[in-house]
Amino acid sequence: MSSSYLPATTGSIAQALEAKTPSEAISILYHVIENPASAPDALRIKEQAITNLSDLLRQENRAEELRSLLTQLRPFFALIPKAKTAKIVRGIIDDVAKIPGTSDLQISLCKEVVQWTRAEKRTFLRQRVEAKLAALLMENKEYSEALNLLSGLIKEVRRLDDKLLLVDIDLLESKLHFSLRNLPKAKASLTAARTAANAIYVPPAQQGNIDLQSGILHAEEKDYKTAYSYFFEAFEAFNALEDPRAVFSLKYMLLCKIMVSQADDVASIISSKAGLQYVGPELDAMKAVADAHAKRSLKLFEIALHDFKAQLEEDPIVHRHLSSLYDTLLEQNLCRLIEPFSRVEIAHIAELIELPVDHLEKKLSQMILDKKFSGTLDQGAGCLVIFDDPKTDAIFPATLETISNIGKVVDSLYVRSAKIMA
Repeated sequence: MSSSYLPATTGSIAQALEAKTPSEAISILYHVIENPASAPDALRIKEQAITNLSDLLRQENRAEELRSLLTQLRPFFALIPKAKTAKIVRGIIDDVAKIPGTSDLQISLCKEVVQWTRAEKRTFLRQRVEAKLAALLMENKEYSEALNLLSGLIKEVRRLDDKLLLVDIDLLESKLHFSLRNLPKAKASLTAARTAANAIYVPPAQQGNIDLQSGILHAEEKDYKTAYSYFFEAFEAFNALEDPRAVFSLKYMLLCKIMVSQADDVASIISSKAGLQYVGPELDAMKAVADAHAKRSLKLFEIALHDFKAQLEEDPIVHRHLSSLYDTLLEQNLCRLIEPFSRVEIAHIAELIELPVDHLEKKLSQMILDKKFSGTLDQGAGCLVIFDDPKTDAIFPATLETISNIGKVVDSLYVRSAKIMA
């Protein structure tokens, strides 16, 4: 990079915008930033140059240069207000995040910025970068380090009573505990986030995040109806903002419908005005699962899992519910196959459903114990014997009621006789 610099004027910014190649524009903007002028107008132009340069470096996927730019700008940050510094630093970190495959670089960059903010005593910026670092560590599955960072940060932010940041941190802690399968602590953190959010105005995107996390936790507890309502609220918030997370909220809404055996509603939700905007692999995957569920077909379910592996098995939220959905479909499929029989060979059922005989025997015995159907396993003959649903005989409840009434009469007579004898 040349030591010469360009004047910090609107003309220099225009010159960069008119450059024929991104590399030429980047070079011009670097020369503008190197200008030592510290007049208010010059500082404002240099702020604009930094924003434009950051955008160009992001478009060119030059993540390392963005990192070095942040170090290079430290003398400049001493000349401008702390609020503007925080905006620029967070903007550059966000630009690095938009470049694919830079998670390790983002973590090291955030750690560098945290060290610098501690040295410069920039508490406001440090707390927000530490929250970003904790989120990155969680995405990188470094859960213990993220939890240690958050536990100290939460105490500090609670003392300062920064409600908006507290909502972010509590929500992040809830996601972290959920990833560690600690549901009680995840719910407690989410409740803390809601409490803090109730005291202030929360941006719609953040409210959508809270509703999405609430839906995920309710779904984990098998309360799919409540989860559906939260996912719907999140979908409406993200849809209004045209946020890409809207499609995931819609996907989880469909999952809830399938899990409560309302698979027929899936097609109508997808074909609605809001659903048609998000037609794609995510919704196609849920439609395939819904079709398999409606037809009680394990084969179709396995085909859906194979065809939409990225959308189903690689989605951690959907994947958590696949095993229970698989069990439900297996039970429904078995019930459909044994419906016509009163006695059938287990090997024949295993052949029809394409499962090993020993696995099928365990499943059938479990279903009998759970009273999914009435029957018994004749293992000597290798057969399943199915009984007709036992009809409740009305005489037994009537007899119990009569005995209860006789008991009341006897007690009453005993009390009366006791009074006469007295």
